Amino acid sequence: MPSGIIPILRRVRRSKSSAQATRILYTGVELGVFEALKGTDEPQPAGAVAQERALDRQGAYRLMRALASLGLLAEDEKHCFSLTEAGELLLEDHPMSLRGVARLEEGPAHYEVWKYLGNLVREGVPPNGFQREFGHDVFAHLEQDPAYAQRFNEAMTSLSRLESAQVKALLGDKAFEDVEHVCDVGGGHGHLLCTLLEDAPGTRGTVLELSEVVNAQEGHRHEQMGLTDRVDFVVGDFFEGVPSADAYLMKHILHDWSDDECIQILSSIRQAVSEGARLFVCELVIPGPDRSHLSKLFDMHMMLATTGRERTVEEYDELFAKSYQSS
Repeated sequence: MPSGIIPILRRVRRSKSSAQATRILYTGVELGVFEALKGTDEPQPAGAVAQERALDRQGAYRLMRALASLGLLAEDEKHCFSLTEAGELLLEDHPMSLRGVARLEEGPAHYEVWKYLGNLVREGVPPNGFQREFGHDVFAHLEQDPAYAQRFNEAMTSLSRLESAQVKALLGDKAFEDVEHVCDVGGGHGHLLCTLLEDAPGTRGTVLELSEVVNAQEGHRHEQMGLTDRVDFVVGDFFEGVPSADAYLMKHILHDWSDDECIQILSSIRQAVSEGARLFVCELVIPGPDRSHLSKLFDMHMMLATTGRERTVEEYDELFAKSYQSS
């Protein structure tokens, strides 16, 4: 991740007005302020952005001034604006774009769901926030609301770009040295799998996904990276079964599900594995009580949207042990 965004994200997150700051960021993205400044040679007056995006001139200036205060734009003495390094990450075509994440997390569906946090803490779950607001869970909402599905998929693609590079750096280029076949369980468009296979020319891969992902007309990473001869996509349900492989990847899968559901998923994998197979799990892990950490905050989102939660190392150890005993 470019270094410039890190202190800005921290500033937004820790601000006394963090709720306002995230809405300001979201509004700038939705109204196209960042896109309007893309590729400009000189700083632009707010009036030019307002005219291009059909905004009120004064409202546009005040919003852009606030975005500059967050470090996403730069304002000069003539009150003209340009993108900062962090602001460029909110452009749609940036290779490390965070635009999708901003549109999803502060979008209308999540905004409505978060109002139930107090109810969930008082009453427990289920039903979670999505079930209370829409009458179904987040996965059903993806099927029933195309606009939400588009935001969700854009956000997941953004996160996959960032996290795939981090996982690759963590595992190194030897992770699949002796692996002939690796299966990415619930692997989306294949970002993580294809990123890891770049340094493993002798390994082939399979992405197990739902039919709407597999049958999508665009977005598959193996086509973009020229790996169609080594990567295929298979329609399936990881609760019911997975392809046999020498290694398995699961990124942000287990945190979506309850302990019992996770055990069912892990048991499904265990029934398919070949001897000596390995499982690589990529999740946020909750640290001890003395550390502030994103996982502790994101756990609130999991409470609102799914049956799952973020877990500690000890909780994951217990989960894996229970799945072994149940197989």
